[in-house]
Amino acid sequence: MERALDLAALGRFTTSPNPMVGAVVLDANGQLAGEGFHAAAG
Repeated sequence: MERALDLAALGRFTTSPNPMVGAVVLDANGQLAGEGFHAAAG
C-alpha cells in the first residue's frame, strides 16, 4: 500500500481535476507483476 501511495504522489501536480492514483499488482506468489500511476489529467 505504501508503494501505491508513493506512486500516486508522482502525479501530485499533474492530475487535477482527477484524483492521484497509484497501483501495485502482485502475482499469486506475492511477487511484483507491475506498477504504475495516473500521470496526467485527460
